[in-house]
Amino acid sequence: MKYLLSFLLLFSITASAQNYQQTIAKHREAYKADFLKEERSPLKEADLANLDFFKPDSTYRVQAQVSLLNNEKTFKMPTYAGTTADYIRYAKVDFKLNGQTLSMTLYRSIALLQHPQYKDLLFLPFTDETNNKSTYGGGRYIDLDLKTIKNGKIEIDFNKAYNPYCAYSSGYRCPIPPEENDLATAIQAGEKLYKGEKKH
Repeated sequence: MKYLLSFLLLFSITASAQNYQQTIAKHREAYKADFLKEERSPLKEADLANLDFFKPDSTYRVQAQVSLLNNEKTFKMPTYAGTTADYIRYAKVDFKLNGQTLSMTLYRSIALLQHPQYKDLLFLPFTDETNNKSTYGGGRYIDLDLKTIKNGKIEIDFNKAYNPYCAYSSGYRCPIPPEENDLATAIQAGEKLYKGEKKH
């Protein structure tokens, strides 16, 4: 009986891992397809083969404690184009990863708040110790939905971390991840360095 239970548990874990890999694979296919739909996209169909990703790893899918921030004022987040964009700090998130307790800030774009389809979007830009090595030096982004905050928690999946357009081409106003979102660990998940030549 003990061996049967062990087998069933192992089977369940394996099936769960396979399902997760399929989920991330579908997410990445949709991500690539979006480049072809977006009018201002820096990538064409031939460029998509140069996108590169870490293998899906559910270790980098974490449940984070959300602490909402009150009475925050709008601030100007610098971009790599030398301009700024208006954002507001929405919440702090705390979570454990690779044996470390980490903290980051979620932001809301003031411009996107005016659009009904984006009003619940939470922006999570970050840098980590893979930058300028296996990932883009300017950091990466994760998009979250404030409606997914349940019982004071939100799931953050670093396997869905993606590069700003600036990783592929110049001429874009990509927000620079604030210092408070610089993680003192290597996030070996999500999108890696673009393998193609950067456009100008």
